[in-house]
Amino acid sequence: MTTPQPDLITMQFMGKNYQVPSGLTIMAAIEYAGYKLVRGSGCRAGFCGACPTIYHKGESHKLYTALACQTLVEDQMCLVQVPFVPVARKRYVMDALQPTPNIILQYYPEIAGCVACNTCTRACPQGIQVMDYIQAALRGDIQRTAELSFDCISCGICSSRCPSDIKHYPVGQLARRIYGKYILPRSQHLADRVSELAAGAYQDEMTTLMHLSLEDLKVRYEQRVFEPVVGQNDEHNAVRQWGSPVDPVDFQDDPQAILSTGA
Repeated sequence: MTTPQPDLITMQFMGKNYQVPSGLTIMAAIEYAGYKLVRGSGCRAGFCGACPTIYHKGESHKLYTALACQTLVEDQMCLVQVPFVPVARKRYVMDALQPTPNIILQYYPEIAGCVACNTCTRACPQGIQVMDYIQAALRGDIQRTAELSFDCISCGICSSRCPSDIKHYPVGQLARRIYGKYILPRSQHLADRVSELAAGAYQDEMTTLMHLSLEDLKVRYEQRVFEPVVGQNDEHNAVRQWGSPVDPVDFQDDPQAILSTGA
């Protein structure tokens, strides 16, 4: 029985057109086209923010932003990867900071130039309310700034689109650091776990893992079970949920797997 092959689509990268299978992520399509991603590949799971991408589709003038590891390639997509978004980071010593309402504005006065256009929010691949946390920082609400920016992966796409040249993610980083150090209650669970580590509670298990063969490690990985989320009874198990130890997004990043299954 012949395995059906996925349709080929045309994308443009580095000024050249390439025929690539549909269903690949942008990152996988770039590699399928023959490029080796030395930089900007990172975690390949949407967590590190190393693969910001700008593209347009067909003859449309509109520019779109995305993470290359999380976005599927489209026909007539013309794209370019951004190595990084340069940011002027401010130097500070956490032990010398105080959680005063104006502390963020003191280090990042440029946030006062926010025109509330919401472009940053619309550009964010994580769906974060970026403008709202900048406005919270302006009001001196450190907790709100930290909570709204919690899922930020520091890709810098918001900053690349901001008409006021605000560099948003360092603002969120500072707010989260201040919130975690001075405002958020101490976690007893964390303290207990650190004490367990210091006492060598997991040393035997780590030693066992270090001596396992590669095949045995793969079995352990494939059979892993995550702790249930608070308020939910179901345990997350990749094999049970997806029929594979590989999550769907990771699966899309494997061109050979796509070609062999016709997914």
